Amino acid sequence: MLKKIVFFGILTLLFISCVQKEKENKVTYNKEILPETKVFQGVGLLGDSLFTEIDSVSQSEQINKLVEAESLFGEDPSLENLIWIGRREAYLGRYDLAIRTFSKAAKQFPESFEPLRHRGHRFISIREFERALVDFLEAGELMKDLPLQIEQDGMPNKLNIPLSNGQFNVWYHLGLAYYLLNDWEKALDAYKQCLEVSDNDDLIVATLDWYYMTLMKLGKTKEAQSLIKAVNTNMKIIENDAYYKRILMYKGQLNPEDLMDVGTESEDQKLQYVTQGYGLGNFYLSQGDTAKAKSIFEKVIDSGYWSAFGYIASEMELARLKNE
Repeated sequence: MLKKIVFFGILTLLFISCVQKEKENKVTYNKEILPETKVFQGVGLLGDSLFTEIDSVSQSEQINKLVEAESLFGEDPSLENLIWIGRREAYLGRYDLAIRTFSKAAKQFPESFEPLRHRGHRFISIREFERALVDFLEAGELMKDLPLQIEQDGMPNKLNIPLSNGQFNVWYHLGLAYYLLNDWEKALDAYKQCLEVSDNDDLIVATLDWYYMTLMKLGKTKEAQSLIKAVNTNMKIIENDAYYKRILMYKGQLNPEDLMDVGTESEDQKLQYVTQGYGLGNFYLSQGDTAKAKSIFEKVIDSGYWSAFGYIASEMELARLKNE
């Protein structure tokens, strides 16, 4: 009799375990994607509330890709498939859901650095810089001695060639988090590490641009100018054109005002406008022209593209100028 009780007890535990596992693998996040509904995401550095509103028409492709990602995870609950759900949620501006998904991935795959790399990125999006630092520093420990891992693009470039790697993204975003916290010395260390894993021209110009600006913040003008000497018009730039143009401007090879000669109709144009706008504003700030810098930062804010790094950095500068 005792043996039967034990046997059925074990069966019950196994059943409960299987049900719990099935619940963990089952994803129903797409039911929380409510088009035409504003969802609070955080508070900007100037005190503005940040909202996401999904357009069911213009973003229908991204919504469908999220549903597809959820379906793939249901069939194969792998780390890669779970991360793709979070990435798709983030592309729709639902950083709250993305962070939740990456937290789930970090819990289920504690030895992997990828969930922390992605969650840290989205903590930056909602201005939680300190939490981003924790994720990136832990990711840095987990990825030690690993070979470079190419990251597939969720929004492919014009040649459909993935350019970045996981290690680059950890160091790059770690540097950005420190930069936005005005911790220039630590940002500098992160960008030095980032440059070591920047293995193509696109990654090199992206890293050098923030590296240069950090040196300028520290008053290391000669070192900053020396850093970008190798950047030239023969470089093969596929997607980081905005950073490339910023560096050419620093070198005097591009008229500063030409950087703002960008349309804002498409998402790509708007991103380029915001990215180049911050670089231009920061350039004038480094030249001591605070009024012009402030005017350009305000134009970036007027774009409303609050998730872009150039927008967040412009917020940071305006907040600093306000407190001076």
